[in-house]
Amino acid sequence: MTKILFVCLGNICRSPMAEFVMRDLVRRAGLEDRFLIASAATSGEERGNPVYPPARRKLAEHGISCAGKTSRQLMREDYGAWDLLIGMDTDNLRGMGRICGGDPEGKFRLLLDYTDRPGSVADPWYTGDFERTWQDVEAGCRGLLEALKRAGSV
Repeated sequence: MTKILFVCLGNICRSPMAEFVMRDLVRRAGLEDRFLIASAATSGEERGNPVYPPARRKLAEHGISCAGKTSRQLMREDYGAWDLLIGMDTDNLRGMGRICGGDPEGKFRLLLDYTDRPGSVADPWYTGDFERTWQDVEAGCRGLLEALKRAGSV
């Protein structure tokens, strides 16, 4: 089983969007039993809060529900529990390293590194552009799934 944890600052926009997009992609590929997928935050400010309403609406536009999801903060123990910890931007990677005590096994990645346009996933909390974030997240998740298939991980 491949265990993937998506991480952003608050776990109310980008990382839950990635979590539920990836769940949808693996479900449609018939691979649900081969994955454990979740998301977390580097910050505790949003702990316990639901997915931000515009992010929920963007997922719903594509037939994806995130019902019941609430923000949780990344913990040091998560490093050992997950195969991949996928950050949305370099600030997330720094926060992940701080919380997890580094990345000795090379589990940290940026989501858009799985696309032809590496970089940061647009943060809709600041931009207000949930469509652009959707496009980034979907492209990254599709690329990640393809990379795992090519590597024979699934």
